[in-house]
Amino acid sequence: MAFTSDNRLLASASWDNTVKLWDTGSGALLQTFEGHSRYVTAIAFSPDKVLAWASDNSTVKLWDAGSRAVLKILKGHSDFVSAVAFSSDGKMLASASYDKTVRLWDVGSGAVLQTLEGHSDFVSTVAFSRDDKVLASASGDKVVKLWDVSSKEALQTLSVNSIVRNLSFSDDGTFLQTDGALLHIALPSQSMSVSQLNHSRAIFVKEQWVGRGRENMLWLPSEHRPVYVAVRDSVVVLGYATGRVSILEFAF
Repeated sequence: MAFTSDNRLLASASWDNTVKLWDTGSGALLQTFEGHSRYVTAIAFSPDKVLAWASDNSTVKLWDAGSRAVLKILKGHSDFVSAVAFSSDGKMLASASYDKTVRLWDVGSGAVLQTLEGHSDFVSTVAFSRDDKVLASASGDKVVKLWDVSSKEALQTLSVNSIVRNLSFSDDGTFLQTDGALLHIALPSQSMSVSQLNHSRAIFVKEQWVGRGRENMLWLPSEHRPVYVAVRDSVVVLGYATGRVSILEFAF
């Protein structure tokens, strides 16, 4: 699932080979995008509402969400694409694949900028830092890698005890929020402090909890534990294997 930058639209991808576009205020279904002959495995919106749509046929399609026109088809992975993420300026797209690689693409031209190799198993998810300088990738090898986007060098490898499928940087960039735990980052360019870590108050979902910062806020019963999660500001969207989507808004 993915929000537009203005939070007004939510896109959800499914193994029924479609992407659906929803109004987050009313919950109304606005559009159904069809065009893949295989499972839709991942989606992401750019700031200007270009929708990246990945499939288990190893390709990524770039759609204009307004006109529903296909802008480009990105080819290069040798196995199905499990996750996609745009940089904050929308000029770069990262794609994760079961071929154990991460690819960086130029959105304007559709060209491959770099192939990042280092994981020993499928790559499950990717995320850019807020300043687009660092890319995080998680894998079936149960590690999270941090990459320098400019040099394409691996900066740090973090061992985890599970396969991470939801990954995002905290607002201050000092730790990663995952569906299993908070992972603290120690990069040379950062000066971490206890006060910085305590003041990060972003919402995230881990295991059976919706949390904020270091606090567990809402316990999720087994029937409400999602397969995928999308978070934007105070809105949390939970997607289930049954096809159901729940939208929760928190007031602080």
